Amino acid sequence: MTSTTLDIPGYLAGTWDIDPAHTEVGFVVRHLVVTKVRGRFTEVTGSIVTAENPLESSVDITIGVDSISTHNETRDNHLRSADFFEVETHPQMTYRATGARQDGENFVLDGELTLKGVTKVVPLTFELNGFSADPWGGTRAGFSANAQINRKDFNVNFEGVQNGLAVVGDKIDIHIEVEAVLRQPEQQA
Repeated sequence: MTSTTLDIPGYLAGTWDIDPAHTEVGFVVRHLVVTKVRGRFTEVTGSIVTAENPLESSVDITIGVDSISTHNETRDNHLRSADFFEVETHPQMTYRATGARQDGENFVLDGELTLKGVTKVVPLTFELNGFSADPWGGTRAGFSANAQINRKDFNVNFEGVQNGLAVVGDKIDIHIEVEAVLRQPEQQA
């Protein structure tokens, strides 16, 4: 663990395992044009490597699509079906990034999102929330990220109409909160 080439107070280089109990991948989508539905995926695993040069850091995340929750069992089951995510054929989505860039005051990951067999570059605007010791003798890092995708770019093409209104919008806002635990030196391999 050493400092970085950018001036980021408290920055630590290392490999971090995502803590699924303290991580959320959430989304917001328009419903019937008049409101928004919020949901999240509860199965998130992966790692983050904070490199000596933060712009060379990497991310590797896997999300269990079957873990979708919008707090409505009927809707969640429909989202798991072939109309939307087709989880029996495509049980996971992944996000992989091998570098970051500075965009004004923001940082951006230009990673690849793979969903339903389609891979597209999806920039994530992210914020490093900081590093901290935890009560169990470990070290934790926090990150927040946001992106927007068009569901049709990933073959999520459901075209339901109710009373002349589209049931679901095309644009999906994604919000991610990650807490990760620094691997001990013997685990870094």
